[in-house]
Amino acid sequence: MDLTEHDIVVAGRQLAYLESQGRGRPVVLVHGNSSSARTWRPLLDGPFGRQFCCLALDLPGHGRSAPPPQPEDYCLPGYADLLVRFARVSGAADAVFVGWNLGGHILLEAAPALPDAAGFVIVGTPPVGSAEDLRRAFPSGPAMAAGFTAELDEATARSCAERFVTAGSDHPLEEFVADILATDGTARSALGAGIGEGRFTDERAVVAGLTVPLAVLHGAGEQVVSLDYLRALTAPTLWRGEVQVIPGAGHAPHQETPDTFAALLTDFIADVDRTAGPAAAGGA
Repeated sequence: MDLTEHDIVVAGRQLAYLESQGRGRPVVLVHGNSSSARTWRPLLDGPFGRQFCCLALDLPGHGRSAPPPQPEDYCLPGYADLLVRFARVSGAADAVFVGWNLGGHILLEAAPALPDAAGFVIVGTPPVGSAEDLRRAFPSGPAMAAGFTAELDEATARSCAERFVTAGSDHPLEEFVADILATDGTARSALGAGIGEGRFTDERAVVAGLTVPLAVLHGAGEQVVSLDYLRALTAPTLWRGEVQVIPGAGHAPHQETPDTFAALLTDFIADVDRTAGPAAAGGA
């Protein structure tokens, strides 16, 4: 195995993360709601992880990371602050930041406090700024309500996991389900309450004001997020000028089509480094 497991103290909190053995530009990977760092294993264990120094953290209350001291810290601003601190402590402030699902929203919340970031990649993440945006961006909203419910049984967890892949897919769901069931339930309920109270930044404004490249990746078989909504965003630094639609994938293309996903990330990083100059490419 080319991965190492680490524990780090950030702002007085224990966080766990996985690190690949690559020497190129750092890539910080942020998982989704009720997930963990292991969702990125198809990337970390393959050629991508051997080329780039990937850091995949477990958010508080997820995977091996401890819950926060206060339940109200399970919110987008709280997660974003911790991500910024993690990037600094781990020496990855100049990373390309990749976020899936909730992870993408955390990146957008954190972006203004990550001035050295080389670029951002969001997957299964529609930038939103209002309750109306939420309704338009997530047309399957009612079906995903369980994602903000504290206590879930295995059948409900599996129903949620089925929405992560293309309809009728035979992709294994066991790891999705296990992560959902292992997550601190308060992480879901408190996050939902915070969103309902408007405790998140105007992500549309963040995207419109970015000065570094932003890649938006979207599975062609996505069951959660509206592609039409994504295509209507104002995103001046959008990579290749359009949303990158991945054939054969749903909400979690890093799991269903890892080779295609890795190739897109590799191309994005190459473009970022080409624009930034040789000194920015780390040890590559």
